[in-house]
Amino acid sequence: MRRLEQVGIVVLVAALVALPTAIHGWPTTVAGNLFTAALLASGLTVVWWRSHPRMVAVAGAALWLVPTLLSDYGWFPDTTFAILALVTLVAALGWSGRAAWVCAGVLAAYLFVLWLILGEGNEVPLIMFSLPSFLAGTVLRLHRESAEELARRGRELEEERDLFAELAVRHERARIASELHDIVGHAISVMVIQAAAGQRLVERDPVGTEKVFAGLAESARQGSDDLRRLVELLGGMEVGGPDLSLIDEVVTRAARSGLDVSCRFEGSRDGVSTPVAHAAFRVVQESLTNALRYAPGAAVRVVVNSTGRDLTVRVTNGTALRERPLLSGTGRGLAGLRERLQDLGGQLVAGPIAGGWQVEASLPDDGGRRRAGRSGPGRR
Repeated sequence: MRRLEQVGIVVLVAALVALPTAIHGWPTTVAGNLFTAALLASGLTVVWWRSHPRMVAVAGAALWLVPTLLSDYGWFPDTTFAILALVTLVAALGWSGRAAWVCAGVLAAYLFVLWLILGEGNEVPLIMFSLPSFLAGTVLRLHRESAEELARRGRELEEERDLFAELAVRHERARIASELHDIVGHAISVMVIQAAAGQRLVERDPVGTEKVFAGLAESARQGSDDLRRLVELLGGMEVGGPDLSLIDEVVTRAARSGLDVSCRFEGSRDGVSTPVAHAAFRVVQESLTNALRYAPGAAVRVVVNSTGRDLTVRVTNGTALRERPLLSGTGRGLAGLRERLQDLGGQLVAGPIAGGWQVEASLPDDGGRRRAGRSGPGRR
């Protein structure tokens, strides 16, 4: 297509310059041939208008100026003014921004010089074959720049969309990993502790051993149920939202597994939003799992306070009283909890205290309180 365009320009220049000159009579002098050659060269520079528009504008205008200086030695075809129109069109396409205004000023000076050389009576063709083409080239250039800007913005938006999609996938993977860690980690920790206790009791206390392994089976079933609910949730099925009663359940199961744990609720359990209740449950679950792993035999105290606008969960345990089981964590438990609470606008503080370890989580729940307040007067 580009080659066909170039051939068309060559044919057009020949039709505008060579053919009329041949019909009129080809010049026989050196100056006359130079006159015609300059006109032809001026038109042929347009062949490179796509790749070198500025060179075409400068060289084409300079070559078109030569015949005007040699006007006494050759015949000037009127059709040659079309070449001037092409050159000014390319000049408008070659510069943008402030440089376009400079180009317009230089073109005005160039036309003034041509007018002085050609003499009076040539201002009409000079204006007709320069100003409209320059304006047309300016419009085309602005349209091209707008299209390029839109294309660039489109690419940026596409890149941003891909980045947001990647971040969303990463966030969702991190959330799933956190859920799996909480579910599987807690279930496995409880089962390992119960299996170790069963091994110790298998010979001297058959009845106690039976109870331990019954608790082991219950922990396995509970872990399986939690995984099934997670799979259903990820599959898009409707799953009932958790509430603070789940904390009672996980504390009861931990107590049956042999952990010395107690739980106290302060304030009302009603009106706590599902995300906040779920996060509070995971805080207690992860804290009990860590207590089983790193402080076996220590007493664990859970306090859930929902008397103010924030829901506060505090889990405290003492130091280990028995040998730690050969059970290591992933190191992602507390970090995942902290990220989850930050997503909800809360915070998590965990660290050693005098005689043990404490985990304290604070979660804002204004929305849940307002919805609870509208559900009925005086509800507690």
